[in-house]
Amino acid sequence: MPIEWQPLIDIIHAHQRFVITSHVRPDADAIGSEMGLCGILEQLGKEVRIINPSQTPNHLAFLDPTKRIRKIGEGVTMEQTCDTDVHMIVDTSAWQQLTDLRKTLETTKARKVVIDHHLSSDHLGADLFKDTTAAAAGVLICELAVALGVTPTAEQGTALFAAIATDTGWFRFPNVDERTLKTAAWLIGLGVQPSNIYRELYERSSLSRLKLHGRVLSRITVEFGGTMGMAYVLQKDFDETGAHPSDTEDLVNECLTIEGTCCAVILVEQKSGQVKVSFRSRAGLDVAQVAEQFGGGGHKLASGAMLAGPFENAQTIIMKAMQVAIAGQADESV
Repeated sequence: MPIEWQPLIDIIHAHQRFVITSHVRPDADAIGSEMGLCGILEQLGKEVRIINPSQTPNHLAFLDPTKRIRKIGEGVTMEQTCDTDVHMIVDTSAWQQLTDLRKTLETTKARKVVIDHHLSSDHLGADLFKDTTAAAAGVLICELAVALGVTPTAEQGTALFAAIATDTGWFRFPNVDERTLKTAAWLIGLGVQPSNIYRELYERSSLSRLKLHGRVLSRITVEFGGTMGMAYVLQKDFDETGAHPSDTEDLVNECLTIEGTCCAVILVEQKSGQVKVSFRSRAGLDVAQVAEQFGGGGHKLASGAMLAGPFENAQTIIMKAMQVAIAGQADESV
């Protein structure tokens, strides 16, 4: 259902100072939406800071060329983060996804606003502007810009195009619709160069990243009669290849390219001992429901969660959960 933007427009016009935040381990939709929203607000004369619970991944640094994005706890305190009129959260509405910033949002006296397109949600005590039919948070930020009468610059448009392109698998996922492509075309009309964005995102791999991908791809297995592709990354894989955790992005999609699979899972061991799990589905299986069992969430076809270690225990738990989900889907189709 389309968002009625007027209440947010009123909030924006009524306040001067804004802090923008997104989820832990931000992807291009998070970073791109933050940068686009920041530029739009600044065009209106607002004071804007971007403060995240995680550092910006190296491969997305080009979206923030002047290093506007700060990480809480590294040169910016919780008290400084709270010192704002409005705290805007983009691309998530789940407490677990905010980690260190959750305490800030629980204690701040600032007005809170959420702009999101995910199914999974918690009550954040915020004004909620949510549309789960949008392919990316970047689409919503573009629509907000139009509602505000603000035209993004080419640099802001680049960030927003990257947000949309990556959350749609470069426009190949089922979430792509006429609205998505019209938004992308609008951004191109503002001077965005998709070929440059693609080059930055996908044609600047490090040797260590390629070595990690080779290692992980070599251990992909198919489970449950070939219906699920599965891979995993151990902490020692990062140590031995020199790769960065962000280098695992999109690897789960490779598991879904195997003929006959309807879903895919990748487990990534973290330095903390926790295990990050990414779920993908291409058909009727709702992986958001699986992720929500472990405090995670996302979309029906793409979700994630974080489990406690050790790795072997987390793997066993996820395998059982996916087996039940796949069996349940099979029963529904009978």
